[in-house]
Amino acid sequence: MRKQIRRVVLHVLRNAGVFRLLRESEWRRHRLLILCYHGISLEDEHQWRPGLYMEPRVLEQRLEFLRAGDYNVLPLGEALQRLYANELPRRSVSITFDDGTYDFYKQAYPIVKKYGFPVTVYQTTYYSACRFPVFNLICSYLLWKRKGAVLDSGRELGLEPAMDLRTEAGRQAIVTELMNLSVTQGLSGLEKNEVARRLADLLGVDYAELVQKRILQLMGAQEIAELSRDGVDFQLHTHRHRMPNDEFLFQKEIEENRTCLRRMSQKDALHFCYPSGFYRQQFLPWLKAEGVISATTCDTGFATSRTNALLLPRFVDTSGRSELDFESWLTGAGDFLAIRRAARQKYIPPTD
Repeated sequence: MRKQIRRVVLHVLRNAGVFRLLRESEWRRHRLLILCYHGISLEDEHQWRPGLYMEPRVLEQRLEFLRAGDYNVLPLGEALQRLYANELPRRSVSITFDDGTYDFYKQAYPIVKKYGFPVTVYQTTYYSACRFPVFNLICSYLLWKRKGAVLDSGRELGLEPAMDLRTEAGRQAIVTELMNLSVTQGLSGLEKNEVARRLADLLGVDYAELVQKRILQLMGAQEIAELSRDGVDFQLHTHRHRMPNDEFLFQKEIEENRTCLRRMSQKDALHFCYPSGFYRQQFLPWLKAEGVISATTCDTGFATSRTNALLLPRFVDTSGRSELDFESWLTGAGDFLAIRRAARQKYIPPTD
């Protein structure tokens, strides 16, 4: 009901010319909208995780909207410099992608390049050195492929015998159990990949084909190097896509991530994105100690010159976002109707 009311209100505002007035206003000129994307489907990933993946045609529609609306799409570093100097041009936008999966190389970047827009990729690096899928994601995807089934073969993977795949909650419980087993058994990345292969065999899914298609894999070193030479801006996202609460382990994640990126992109990374948008206040001084000058969250909003540079909000664009919603955020109207509850829930104050 709330979404329907919001949609009606946005239609009224657009038809009344409010979108256009806000878009050209001084209020909007002093605000930077940082767009956040994750995956662009190679096949059916947008059906599996619509909050994570979108179809290539939807991305192209978004970029066409930016071009047609004469938005100033700026490189992230330049945009932040101009934001804090109060020198942003009108209708300022930056484009970011999280994780750096292979589908960025194959699907997203050719579209971005067609429009000539600068783009930043927050690249996690552990899986960049190997040609197999990210473990938790591929397990979830495999189970989704058999959604609706109830199997009795869990014991072969050290799980409870019954595997109820009829609901997302049931499938996620199996993924969580597999993740916990991998930790307690101290499995390496290669060993976890073998578990995923065995899971695929039990489910009757051709794992070798998924691996060959690079489904849910990260970009490799050669792909990152190629795109870096072509102008893609690669920045920090931790080495293992995790944020330890221990300062030493936290800094190790940043240092390993930075070292890998420097080797692959031949550039130093100074900007950061919190994996899954999760952050604690205690992380901020740790990032400063590592020379990080900005950090983006998944909290929804505009960045202004008063925004903490280590807690930058973004607009996370997904398959579930309508074109009207997208336009409302580009113009600024969406900010006035935003529900902040989810963003506040991500914040967890430090504990003694």
